[in-house]
Amino acid sequence: MQPAVRPSDKPIGIFDSGVGGLTVVCAVRHALPREELVYLGDTARVPYGSKSAETVLRYSRNATRFLLGEGVKLILVACNTASAYALDALAAELEVPVLGAVEPGARAAVAATRSGRIGVIGTLGTVRSGAYPRAIEKAAEGRGLKVTAHACPLFVPLAEEGWVDDAIAEAVARRYLGELRVEAPELDVIVLGCTHYPLLRPLLERVARELFGHEVVLVDSAEAMAVAARAALESRGLARTDGAGGLTCYVTDEARIDEVGARFLGAPLGALHRADL
Repeated sequence: MQPAVRPSDKPIGIFDSGVGGLTVVCAVRHALPREELVYLGDTARVPYGSKSAETVLRYSRNATRFLLGEGVKLILVACNTASAYALDALAAELEVPVLGAVEPGARAAVAATRSGRIGVIGTLGTVRSGAYPRAIEKAAEGRGLKVTAHACPLFVPLAEEGWVDDAIAEAVARRYLGELRVEAPELDVIVLGCTHYPLLRPLLERVARELFGHEVVLVDSAEAMAVAARAALESRGLARTDGAGGLTCYVTDEARIDEVGARFLGAPLGALHRADL
């Protein structure tokens, strides 16, 4: 008879619409190096950012059902669009705790701003949802902060191609951030509201500093999620206290995943497994 698995030894489940959520995996590995991680990239249906709210919720339910089958103790919704459209429903339906990308990023932005003006860049779906302005308003607790959200869809293919610091990427960054500057020249914080965007962070920091004429803090929602995950596990007594940690990766389509995924994880992916949702 196999011994029962301790609740703290169960893995953390993380899902995204594609490989971008591997930036969350990378951040969680740094924050919680002893934890076993199960990652699901729904690469056959990427991107979620251009899908309807109903479709995103359906895909998110499929992803969480798969992760629950892997025996996870916590689910991280790495996709900002899925966090915006599906998190409330998932949290109400599932027995394990569920964390999204939006609220941790919003809290980090509120803590970082001094001017009271915050920018958010993300996919069209994330921006249209209004999730970040609502979360920032809630986190600000009446401070009257102003939020300007701007869709930057071309950053996703640039990150996946690895074009993160060349002339093309800089031209796109100057176009998007220049438009954001026109709307909110005094902002001092920009939330990277997509898991792909951290790959462009050095470029975005440089361009933002030049365009705005002052330092602009970039808030990485992946790092904020990792901090929130650690707090959630520790508060429930579910943090793993031993072990070397590990990562199991599932995708719904394998095309180019080895090449592209390694850019987001910052390391080779290792063995990939096919998931049929």
